Amino acid sequence: MRWVDIKEGFKEFLNEFKREKTGIAGVVLLIILVIVALTAPYTTIPDLPEKWRNSQYWEDNPKNVPPTWYNMFTSQKLVPQEVYYVNDLKISHPSDTLTVIEAEYVLPKDYYFGPQGIIVKNINVTLNDPVSVPKISVYFQRPDGKTIPLLINKQLSSSTTIAVGRDSAISTNVYIWLVNVTEGREITMFDVPLEVILISDMVAPLFAKVEPGMNIDDIIESPEPLPGTYKLILKIENPAPDQNKVVYDNIKVTFLGRTYGTMGTDYLGRDLWAGIIWGSRISLTIGILVSVLSTVIGLVYGVTSAYLGGNADEFMMRINEIFASIPSLPILILIGATAGHITLWFIVVLLVIFGWMGIARISRSMALQIKEQTYIEAAKALGAGNGRIIFKHILPQLLPYAFAVIALSVPGAVIAEASLSFLGIGDPTAVTWGQILNAAQAQAATTKGYWWWVIPPGLGIAVVGLTFVLIGTALDKILNPRLRRL
Repeated sequence: MRWVDIKEGFKEFLNEFKREKTGIAGVVLLIILVIVALTAPYTTIPDLPEKWRNSQYWEDNPKNVPPTWYNMFTSQKLVPQEVYYVNDLKISHPSDTLTVIEAEYVLPKDYYFGPQGIIVKNINVTLNDPVSVPKISVYFQRPDGKTIPLLINKQLSSSTTIAVGRDSAISTNVYIWLVNVTEGREITMFDVPLEVILISDMVAPLFAKVEPGMNIDDIIESPEPLPGTYKLILKIENPAPDQNKVVYDNIKVTFLGRTYGTMGTDYLGRDLWAGIIWGSRISLTIGILVSVLSTVIGLVYGVTSAYLGGNADEFMMRINEIFASIPSLPILILIGATAGHITLWFIVVLLVIFGWMGIARISRSMALQIKEQTYIEAAKALGAGNGRIIFKHILPQLLPYAFAVIALSVPGAVIAEASLSFLGIGDPTAVTWGQILNAAQAQAATTKGYWWWVIPPGLGIAVVGLTFVLIGTALDKILNPRLRRL
């Protein structure tokens, strides 16, 4: 086959492909998916797979919250994430030993809930005098004039993190304040119900109306928002400023939103948008690799079997039938359950091993007709070897079929990998859509209404499948004359 003939054939193919709207749509989707996959390290987090299972990395994010654009479709608006750094804070020094840091937060009138929590971190302490340790007190000032002591005289170090909503001591102080305001009586930490501290959301009352006579359970479970300007006040006492240095240059104050980012967060606070973007890399890589390798192996095997014929053909087809009779998915599940998990490359190998048989059988039937053609007999008469005839004269005739099969085989490989990850036996070092769905299922995301955790990865799998089905169907119509009339 001359290069000129190949070039002309390709031009003719392109002209026909341009007339297939489904194929064009598939190519556009594929280009978008490839761009998304290739730019994942630049548009999200560069080393996301290493950080995905590190819960400490995500502690500054709210947990189980919907995407920010959710507010466009609901009347009960939820506050977004807000982060304050040193230049956003008011820092004063009333004395040589006292520093006051203030963070202002505004809760607009049309928002249904206040933040999910407040986190203060990255106050650096150099301790040379262990006797005179710096201490921090935290107060919360509300728009109604009430001030809540959240934390009093806590020893301060570089590892200190103030976590309103996650610290039981702070939650206890909030409950004590609630009782004092609503019931007018003083209680101690020993009077606070344990279930309130461990289960209840003690952040919501900070941003809610609290008046004498109100029911505490109603304030905690159904808070009425109190719009206005709030202040988080940090008072740091450093009795020995010459020996112990307290540096605030890297301080970070985070008001955890009730919404977050483009796709929300999961139960660890992980950015699901980043997970979806990185998952596209795995799906495309596995899908294309498995389909290409399976098609190449099946094509060569089937053509070789057909050309050799006789006992060799019979033996090769029996091998084909043995592999075809093995249930691949249960075998993969069994291997994964025994080993604990399966690496991505091992998944690719296993899917290829169990994915070439159907292609081999079809290519064999096509090769049986081609090998009877006159030019094949002419090649034999000229002394061409078996390898040359197979790879030079028969296989090129099956390339159009191979391209269509490659496109149509990708969705099966993507779903197989997602199924293994969903069952919890995928590669733990990778971020895949199946693993995101596995975590959602384990945390009962569907029953809790966390739709943003379930729908996007499912749609991702569906879009990848649809992309290659559209391309494969268009190729099939072009290369199969009988389908053109349908």
